Amino acid sequence: MEIVTVSLISLGILIVLLSFGVPLPFCFGGALMTMCMFGGATMKGTMVWGYTQLANPVLLCIPLFVFAGTIMSESGIAASLLRFVNIFVGRIRGGLGVVASVSCAIIGAISGSGLTGVAATGPLLIPEMAAKGYPRGYATALVANSSILGLLIPPSVTMIIYGWVTDTSILACFLATLGPGLLITSLFSGVNLVMARKFPLVLDPPKPVEETVREGVACTTRAIPALVMPLIILGGIYGGIMTPTEAAAVAVIYSLPVGFLIYRGLTMSTFLRAAKNSATAVGAIMVMIIFSLMLSQIFVMEDVPQALVEGVFNITQNKILLLILVNFLLFFVGMIVNDITAIILIAPLLLPLMEAIGVSPVQFAAIMGVNTAMGGVTPPYASILYLGMRIGEVEFSEVIKPAMILIIFGYVPVVFLTSLWPNLSLFFPGLFGY
Repeated sequence: MEIVTVSLISLGILIVLLSFGVPLPFCFGGALMTMCMFGGATMKGTMVWGYTQLANPVLLCIPLFVFAGTIMSESGIAASLLRFVNIFVGRIRGGLGVVASVSCAIIGAISGSGLTGVAATGPLLIPEMAAKGYPRGYATALVANSSILGLLIPPSVTMIIYGWVTDTSILACFLATLGPGLLITSLFSGVNLVMARKFPLVLDPPKPVEETVREGVACTTRAIPALVMPLIILGGIYGGIMTPTEAAAVAVIYSLPVGFLIYRGLTMSTFLRAAKNSATAVGAIMVMIIFSLMLSQIFVMEDVPQALVEGVFNITQNKILLLILVNFLLFFVGMIVNDITAIILIAPLLLPLMEAIGVSPVQFAAIMGVNTAMGGVTPPYASILYLGMRIGEVEFSEVIKPAMILIIFGYVPVVFLTSLWPNLSLFFPGLFGY
């Protein structure tokens, strides 16, 4: 049996097992067993190699960013950022929805995680939006979709994984998703303003200028410690002062006194809960990484990427058609598995094909980032959407229609623009010489 056929069968088995909720090690075990039994692959040395890769210092920033994001959620930093953004657009019709999109973009610049964005903003924004006249299902869909920006606005855990797997500069990967992330933020804000016209919204009454200025100064002053956090992280990384791992460590160290002493949302019990939650999340991520890595390494050892390139080129060599097909593939994979699993499995397979048609690894980072992010809110996987439903206390039938509107008019255009308009993803890396 040809190796490409065996590889496709093993990926099919993996997807089917994941779809049925089989525990992750067994899912990858089934795929690995298929490759060993029918593809001539061997497990000798693969497991040891996989665990050796986990010792890479680059991966250390993942638990640190997750921990920083969890502390931010517990400490009151997120609430302060929400109040700050609300000062500028909160009294505009539909402005509270804009607050949701912009706040999630800012929080994404701190945590690097979509799940953290939902956990931090959902309990605050969803009830507030419902009280102001937004349908609760719409409010939940907007917050959940906007939280995906945490995977695109740097720093991003998924881009750390992509850079590590493909040996691409992590800073360049961060910058590659910045343009698409900002564009999605703008599109979500615009779609929200259009949809808000039909909602019976309750707007805050106008206030005297003096009171508005006084309230703005107070909120801005209180938000300064929270706003300094992304400045330290991003400024340190982009300025070449710190590596992503060092910036993640600084984020954790900075968030502790801010949470304990300034916003006082952190207590010993909430700190321990944050540590426990982040440790659980990191453990799940590392299990996914090791098993995904083993399977992708076997694919590489069996020359599957090269065979895939040859097979695809036998069908068509049209660059635009190939990019459209790759986007459909990535979208489908993102609907089935989480973003980290998708990147570790698919990036090594498709990168040779992308380079063969003139797509740089940096642009491909953005293509993968946008597609896998969209998968986080697209059923059946849709982990971030499901978390938002639990936080918002709504049924699937209430949230799916507004979620699909946001996906169609917010994500889908950016997916194709990222693929067909290279400058969208390469402009910011170009400013830094990538």
